Amino acid sequence: MCSQKTLLRIFNKGVSFPSKQQHEIVHKITQNLINSSNHNYFKPNNTELHSMISCITPHVTYCVLSDPILSPHSCLTFFHFLRTQHSNISLKPDLKAHLILISRLFEARKFATMKSILNGVVNDSEIRCPVSGIVDLVDEFEPHFVEKLFDMLFRVCSDNRLFEEAIRIYDYAEEKGMGIEERSCFVLLMALKRCGEVDLCLRFFRRMVESDGIEIRAQSLTLVIDALCRKGEIEKAKELMDEFVGKGMVKPTVFTYNTLLNAYVRRKDQKGVDEILRLMEKERVVFSVATYSILIEWYSSSSNIEEAEKIFEEMRERNMPMDVYVYSSMISWNCRLGNMKRAFALFDEMTQRDIAPNAHTYGALIGGVSKAGQMEAAEMLLEEMQSKGLDLNLVIFNTMMDGYCKRGMMDEALKLQAIMEKKGLNADVFTYNILANGLCKLHRFDEAKCILNSMGITGNVATYTSIISGLSKEGRADEAFKLYDEMMKMGLTPDDRVFAALVGSLHKPLTHADLKQNE
Repeated sequence: MCSQKTLLRIFNKGVSFPSKQQHEIVHKITQNLINSSNHNYFKPNNTELHSMISCITPHVTYCVLSDPILSPHSCLTFFHFLRTQHSNISLKPDLKAHLILISRLFEARKFATMKSILNGVVNDSEIRCPVSGIVDLVDEFEPHFVEKLFDMLFRVCSDNRLFEEAIRIYDYAEEKGMGIEERSCFVLLMALKRCGEVDLCLRFFRRMVESDGIEIRAQSLTLVIDALCRKGEIEKAKELMDEFVGKGMVKPTVFTYNTLLNAYVRRKDQKGVDEILRLMEKERVVFSVATYSILIEWYSSSSNIEEAEKIFEEMRERNMPMDVYVYSSMISWNCRLGNMKRAFALFDEMTQRDIAPNAHTYGALIGGVSKAGQMEAAEMLLEEMQSKGLDLNLVIFNTMMDGYCKRGMMDEALKLQAIMEKKGLNADVFTYNILANGLCKLHRFDEAKCILNSMGITGNVATYTSIISGLSKEGRADEAFKLYDEMMKMGLTPDDRVFAALVGSLHKPLTHADLKQNE
């Protein structure tokens, strides 16, 4: 540990010898800090303290903060007082004052507070020189403190997305033979991944691997693999895992395999999925709940619900914790495939197990019964969902409106739209397309166009296709072609249905205007 004499020798380079008055100020401030009963000494209305403010020089600050008689808490009290003196810039603690306080906190093992002070250093525009400035000041400190200081500074820079500074700190530590902990390196990898800096994330990971002092954990490897997969570089991620397995450097965990498995599932890559499952079997990796969930998603999305059911049963046999997400996934896929009896059986089973359904669970069931035209059942599920305090979302409203529209129940659909808007949910283009399709099927084309204008929504290809097709069937060619022109101006590319509808409208025996004239 650094004594007061050592601290002052380090930090008073180039500072003139203190005057007698300054010694007296240091003594007075120190004594008042020691006297813990005098809580009001550093309050704004203390005239004695404010009369000394002009005499508090950097050296006075260094002496007070480095006095071993004072507790770290007392040092912090004085430090925070100086920071609140915005009108007097000279009082604001400089980098040296920050480091003296940090060294005191390190001695007292106040690491959380130490990190907070460092966070202030890297975010203070007047101080912001964490590498070059601190390097010049810490040479005479004990190596253990310096190593801890730079490791923590590395983390703080990573948390604040100061990636260049973090790399400079790593370079300095490496040059001086100090170690940055693997856990701290993980913090930088995580920050880089979150910011989409995948290439830099991979390069830094390579540096970690090349370092003699860092033992790479599976968590770091998995994080980099996940970053590559999210970028779409799944083959590169797989090669990275194979490289580490081949060299015997890191043994991938179930999380590592799950990351790659999920990436292949999302890409609908059968060969990739089979390869990961083969490797997991070869390495005798025990499936986790996440593994089973991914496989249920894979088989269900491939319309292989039988295989998904086998996976589900295997989870039961292994007494795996079946959560709401597993059940909701199974319910959702059965609903999509029209297996409503099985979907409700799973719903009953999960409630019997005291697993509370969530909005996704109810949304899947509402979608299933609505698709089957069972709107009464959908309404009951909606009421049950609300009674349990679950918020209705836009998807559920759209699903219900779609069910009503397909049954020709436009009044109910429009009422639901009004309820949705009262709840503060804004309609999207899918909402409009659902309502437009329903109105067009009932030949209520003018209402369809009015709703689009009232919603203030920019239509998409499906929107215009629906109305153009409806108008064309009614022989309203002029209006259909006008919408086609509008569609082209918006940069939307019509599909074959639009062209077929427009051509068909030209062969109608009577136009809409003709029909009006004949009435």
